[in-house]
Amino acid sequence: MTLEKKLACLRKREGLSQAEVSEKLDVSRQAVTKWETGTSRPSIENLQSLSSAL
Repeated sequence: MTLEKKLACLRKREGLSQAEVSEKLDVSRQAVTKWETGTSRPSIENLQSLSSAL
């Protein structure tokens, strides 16, 4: 499974919207969208925060 699909799957499993994830990580909702579509990748710091949030 690719990182994009894994992020989207985990977010949905937790019942979170992209906006809720972005608030938890203090990033824009557009950043979360880009991560889930594969347009960009989260930084190491954001990956660490994602692992705690999801």
